[in-house]
Amino acid sequence: MLKFVKHNLETIDGVAIYPIISLTIFFTAFVLFTVWAMTYSKDTIKEISDLPLND
Repeated sequence: MLKFVKHNLETIDGVAIYPIISLTIFFTAFVLFTVWAMTYSKDTIKEISDLPLND
């Protein structure tokens, strides 16, 4: 099964750039979400975490 996919991908010029682009997008999103989570206000996190218990 993999040999069919691999053969088709080998015929495309410049296909090696797609894994690099996808890794770059994933890594950038991961870093941005991590920075966003670390800089989020502790009071807001406490308020949001208490929401399910406030019924």
